[in-house]
Amino acid sequence: MCTPALRALRHGFPDAKITVEGRSYMRGLMEPLETVDDFLEVPSPERGLRPLLKRMRRLRAGKFDLSLLMPDSQSSAMGPFLARIPRRFGYAPDLARRILMTEALPPPTEAGKRVPISMIERYLQLTRHLGCEDQGDAMTLVVTDDSRKTVATRLAEHGIDQDQPILLCITGASYGASKMWPAEYFAEAADVLGKRHGLRTVLAPGPGEESTGSQVGEHMHEPCTVLMDPVLNLAEMAALVERARVVISNDTGPRSMAVALGIPCVVPFGPTDRRYTNHHLENQTLLSEDVDCAPCGLQTCPIDHRCMRNLLPERIIEATDAYLTAERVTP
Repeated sequence: MCTPALRALRHGFPDAKITVEGRSYMRGLMEPLETVDDFLEVPSPERGLRPLLKRMRRLRAGKFDLSLLMPDSQSSAMGPFLARIPRRFGYAPDLARRILMTEALPPPTEAGKRVPISMIERYLQLTRHLGCEDQGDAMTLVVTDDSRKTVATRLAEHGIDQDQPILLCITGASYGASKMWPAEYFAEAADVLGKRHGLRTVLAPGPGEESTGSQVGEHMHEPCTVLMDPVLNLAEMAALVERARVVISNDTGPRSMAVALGIPCVVPFGPTDRRYTNHHLENQTLLSEDVDCAPCGLQTCPIDHRCMRNLLPERIIEATDAYLTAERVTP
């Protein structure tokens, strides 16, 4: 979702060297982008004095002129502050964050209250403040040939050739369990759709989410493949998403990959506010149930997870059918 802002930044500063700082697992997505010249890994874990000092030294060695801070956390702003980068710019939701930056924008508000807006728009507001004109709002994702070959090999090991259409189910969510549609619902929807349309279901849980894939697989009656030994990295996940005929995904990273690649995607929504990702809805369907406690934003549901449990498989099946039969369902 940051790629439109990176594109605007590149257009606004055509002669600059643009370095993206992030966790090591982001490298495979960032390095292939034409808008990125270099990638700098954030020491992990980020908490503690030693990794903070290591990060400070890396940033100081880069002799950067400007730090554009896309996350809102104080920890993200601390490294550039200690590294004495001359311009440090981002949103300032609190006084501590404002102190760490040389320039700040208040978070988007309406009638004096903070409001969720599309993350694409949120990032573009930052680059506009720097004088960079928008270069469109399309998300960019580069799938490498190496990742395609790796995924093709992994699928072939499970008897899936290039001609086999795939239903990709993203069953985990790094945010927390509250975002996860129930495993038995995923299984029921995949069974029906796989049998009806001749699709092979593939499950690809992320690191630490392996149990979600296993649980769905245990509930299924039709053939399915679980890719988790080892799990795919993000660059490989992008290649798998590209390979899919349709994706059913919780509100998590591979959903945005599908949107960027133009792969139809159906998303069960529960605890999160869809306004953060309410963009590029032409090829995705967002489904939710009207419950009084949503969107709560909690990582774990303290009651009965009704926002997700009330969203029955029939609705996901109907929406996915619409893509597979060249029809659309209004959410």
